[in-house]
Amino acid sequence: MNRIDHGAPPSSATPAPAEFTITQSEEPSQRSLFGEILDWMLVPLLLLWPISIAITYLIAKSLANQPFDRALDDRVTVLAQQIKEVDGKIVAPLPSSARDILRADDIDTVYYQVIGPRGELIDGDRDMPAPNDEEKPQPWTVQLRYDQMRNSEVRIAYTYVNLLRNQDRKDAPQEPRMALVQVGETLDKRLLLANQIIKGVILPEFIILPVALALVWFALSRGLSPLAELQRHIRARRSDDLSPIDSRQVPEEIAPLVRSLNDLLARLSQSIQMQKRFIADAAHQMKTPLAGMRMQSELALRQVSQEEIHRSLVQLSKSSESATRLVNQLLALARAENQTPQAAPFVPLELSGLARNVVQEWVQISLTRKIDLGFEQPGHPVMVEGNPTMLRELLNNLLDNALRYTQAGGTVTVRVRADPAQQQAMMEVEDTGPGIAPAERSHVFERFYRILGSHMEGSGLGLAIVREIAQQHGAAVDIYNNPRCHDPKHPGSLFRVTLDAGPRPTLSEDLP
Repeated sequence: MNRIDHGAPPSSATPAPAEFTITQSEEPSQRSLFGEILDWMLVPLLLLWPISIAITYLIAKSLANQPFDRALDDRVTVLAQQIKEVDGKIVAPLPSSARDILRADDIDTVYYQVIGPRGELIDGDRDMPAPNDEEKPQPWTVQLRYDQMRNSEVRIAYTYVNLLRNQDRKDAPQEPRMALVQVGETLDKRLLLANQIIKGVILPEFIILPVALALVWFALSRGLSPLAELQRHIRARRSDDLSPIDSRQVPEEIAPLVRSLNDLLARLSQSIQMQKRFIADAAHQMKTPLAGMRMQSELALRQVSQEEIHRSLVQLSKSSESATRLVNQLLALARAENQTPQAAPFVPLELSGLARNVVQEWVQISLTRKIDLGFEQPGHPVMVEGNPTMLRELLNNLLDNALRYTQAGGTVTVRVRADPAQQQAMMEVEDTGPGIAPAERSHVFERFYRILGSHMEGSGLGLAIVREIAQQHGAAVDIYNNPRCHDPKHPGSLFRVTLDAGPRPTLSEDLP
């Protein structure tokens, strides 16, 4: 541990003024909760509506195909049963009346065809397309397919007839001789029925959809009415009414928001009360030096003797110095209370160097008061994260407090050390003054608090500033008796500020 005794204070350089650039950010557009919920409900609904129409159309076509497919199946089966082989010749003995019945249809055009085993046309329409089945034909199994005929799409039912099924042969079995029977029709009836089904299903949806939209709109309006009621209730409150909002009359989903608002109102009320108390205390404290200055100035105006005038001016100077110090401490306390990490972000800094610079600024005052001011630091840098200006203000107030209460011939020591095991950095200010009784240690950080029996001048704000800055940095401030003092009348004080240690610097960043 290195100790640096008091020496000449270094010359202070005036920092260059900082340049600020003010940029005007665009305000984000507000989003409507009602509109957002409505969008999330209506957009899927409007997307699902055409999908449901398409699915309904496909189902309608399937339903329309079923009865007409069964009719085609019956026709091709009846026609296949008429196929015979007479004297080695295949015939389909259909009378003209049967052919008229086969082709009878008021809407669709019906085609039929009978093809022999060698591909010869037995009866019917020659230009009907043949099936493209690559599998082995299955006799007497009716199959259906879509095809094109005469520039129109047709539905064709076809089957194969085994001409050897009724022949009794005693010789070796031969390959079956298959005749192809086809019956087809155009799709006009099917489309007509499908369209009728679609109309019966879709037309009611055109009526149901607007009704559904109106019901959704009404449901959302009713569902969000508690928010509107809460808004009216909050707007009707007086500007000075910071009482909690009753959360028992709001829905469960809004209750967390109301509780958060109540917490905010409680913190705001506490902050306003603190500001009012601060203003009242500051006004009360300012009365004394201002009254003294007025009295001394009036007294100087009435005096004729130069000696009395000089004495009054000296007292006036002391009163103005006291008032100036009080105003500066009030400004420092206000700045510490309003300091936020967003306004002045914490930066990594070396605590020993910062403390050494502050101690050097108090050397001249310590020499004037005949107090031994020392500084002790470890042999390695102690890194923390914080606001350098605020930490300097903290140490300045601790040093001012120590030098004020230490008698001439005493000592004040500033010490910086680190605890690697706990990852903490400690800054201590040790004096040989009268000390602070344990019962008073919880009160000395209050604003304008003065220990009874102390005859030192002060405003009672220095330690309040220390506590506020420490809280801003998440640090702890503890008060102990000076372990190096053995005089019961002057046990001394040890103020210890404990901060979280930052990352160690690299070798190139170490102090010389």
